[in-house]
Amino acid sequence: MAFFEGSKMTAGYGDGPNIINSCTIKVDRGEIVAILGPNGAGKSTAMKTLLGLLNLKSGKVLIDGNDITNLSPQDRVKKGISFVPQSRNVFAELTVKENLEIGAFLRSDNIEKILNEIYDLFPILSEKQSQIVGELSGGQRQQVALGRALMIKPSVLMLDEPTAGVSPIVMDELFEHIIKVKKTNVAIIMVEQNAKQALSVSDRGYVLVTGENKFEGSGKDLLNDPEVRRSFLGA
Repeated sequence: MAFFEGSKMTAGYGDGPNIINSCTIKVDRGEIVAILGPNGAGKSTAMKTLLGLLNLKSGKVLIDGNDITNLSPQDRVKKGISFVPQSRNVFAELTVKENLEIGAFLRSDNIEKILNEIYDLFPILSEKQSQIVGELSGGQRQQVALGRALMIKPSVLMLDEPTAGVSPIVMDELFEHIIKVKKTNVAIIMVEQNAKQALSVSDRGYVLVTGENKFEGSGKDLLNDPEVRRSFLGA
């Protein structure tokens, strides 16, 4: 059994049609799993369902063998699940340090130790801890968002389009940081449009089409699959 799993998830918005249909996503600690697919494939819906922002019509969500299908998003965060949305993921008017401190809202202990761990992971945040986040570059703001999500010491980190809108050089740098986070034994799920680059750093991947699992396998296998390359990687 995987550490974190959405099993045979079917969900949609309100009384509308199902967006995901019997979709399964699994990730273990110390692993990066990419969710890929065309626009409208249900990638973000799958992520929202795992986080509890959408109710399941059928299926279940488990973490470490415990069924959390009926837990609220807040209670899932308390179980160790952290989420970085694609946009509005920082407080632009606050400093880097203030953003990180807000991320520790669930902690009752002294946060200096975890702050120093975040600064070790993202050295630029240590250098700029007193700077207003709105003055930072796009890549640096994404590091703030990642650092803030890690302040609760999550076991699962979910990322929605972490490299959206950044240059190829910054994208490579962000993926390097995500790999560093993985090495701290965090389970990472990311929805990503930059499919080739995402698969190159992912242990496994899922390709969704119309809300269903179309392909799945190791990052390397999906990169080398002729049909996946033709249909989704522009090759």
